[in-house]
Amino acid sequence: MCLANVANVTLEDHLGDVIRKARAMSGVSSEVAAQASGLTTAELAALEASGSVSKRPDLAALAGLIGLSAPKLEELANGWLPVKVDLGQWRELRQISTTRGGNTVNCYLVWDEVSREAAVFDTGWVAQPVLNLIEENQLQLRHLFLTHTHEDHIAGLGGIREKVPKVRLHSSSRSAPVEQRNRANDFIHLGSLRITNRDTPGHAEDGVTYVIGNWSEDAPHAAIVGDAIFAGSIGRGFQSWDLAKQKIREQIFSLPAETLICPGHGPFTTVTQEKAHNPFF
Repeated sequence: MCLANVANVTLEDHLGDVIRKARAMSGVSSEVAAQASGLTTAELAALEASGSVSKRPDLAALAGLIGLSAPKLEELANGWLPVKVDLGQWRELRQISTTRGGNTVNCYLVWDEVSREAAVFDTGWVAQPVLNLIEENQLQLRHLFLTHTHEDHIAGLGGIREKVPKVRLHSSSRSAPVEQRNRANDFIHLGSLRITNRDTPGHAEDGVTYVIGNWSEDAPHAAIVGDAIFAGSIGRGFQSWDLAKQKIREQIFSLPAETLICPGHGPFTTVTQEKAHNPFF
């Protein structure tokens, strides 16, 4: 296992991942997709597995077949990456990334500068990196918000609750105690910060996005989105691909354009960048 406290420098999904997800979303067979792209089925399989192939596929034809934006897919093939965001605007926001079995997942620690009250969003694979930051910054952990309950996002939950037994949990899981469940129009104050929630199911039935506002010096909102959307891609539609895309449009793309998107995997991005460059839209 390796740990890092910096943003990932590569996308969560390469070109092949995006094509594979879009094929699944559209119900298109590999044989039909390969024919449209001008590749053999073996070449398409290699592209989906690695993100590269020995000859350039007909991405415009393939995109039209599997429901992607052809210009944005071309951008991705040409090496598009989100413009690096100056995180100095959000002085009290930290991304913590942990890796297990080749799966790197992000969680986030946020606090109020004056009161030192803190909240953690998801836990990653292990609790200790989060607990270390809390101790280093002399914070009081008040809240733990879960974007969804897939293992990589909650594996450190027991460790955090053991260390901070009074931390208040928030989730949209139907199996959670009533007092822990998110409600529409809820807002939580963390010092001067204000945290609200927006339902974003599709990847997971209990998927939820948390929006943090009222930052010092008028920094833009930050949206903790879990696996709803990544830079240049979206999470797998385990529940429903159509619902996943619908909720991204309604609940994430409706946020202010400069909103910082903090995904469960991959680098930071913004609403503006995803509207302009994400091939699923």
